[in-house]
Amino acid sequence: MLTQIDFAALNAIFWLKCPLLDFLMPIITYLGSGGAVWVAAAVIMMFFKRTRRAGVAVGIALIAGLLLSTILLKGLVARERPFETEGALVNAASLIIGVPSGRFSFPSGHAVSSFSSATAIFMYHRKAGAAAFALAALIAFSRLYLYVHFPSDVIAGAVFGVILGVASVWAVNKIWEKVNERKHSKGKLSDSAE
Repeated sequence: MLTQIDFAALNAIFWLKCPLLDFLMPIITYLGSGGAVWVAAAVIMMFFKRTRRAGVAVGIALIAGLLLSTILLKGLVARERPFETEGALVNAASLIIGVPSGRFSFPSGHAVSSFSSATAIFMYHRKAGAAAFALAALIAFSRLYLYVHFPSDVIAGAVFGVILGVASVWAVNKIWEKVNERKHSKGKLSDSAE
């Protein structure tokens, strides 16, 4: 039943096809491939004191997403991609971007990395986070437009991503607290030694 609902939504999106979206959607999806845009954002944010915590949180979220989603969950669920499933409007030969390197569909790794990163950024910097969520939504939508994920793959990936983003921010905040406590206690010891 879930697959029928998925196909109904996916096939409705398929009818949005036009030359402009055929040009834009592969570009947008490549931004999320391997978490590329998010890895770049994390590295850039780590260079600046004001955004360093957000950069570290994005990095942790991306690593957790890779391990838990791409390596663990995809293999456990082992769901075929839409274009390989009976009832598909598109087959492997007619995909705009070619066959994805990852064999399985659930959850969408693009959605996990995008939403975990956007959540981490948003929790530290609201305006930048809102823009990151807009990009995350575009990347997730591109996976549906390109017929390489079911809607439930993308929704599950987004929810899992938000959870990972929140967890990574919590972990980074705890680490930062411990580091600051140690610095503060070392400062007190050196003052008392004088």
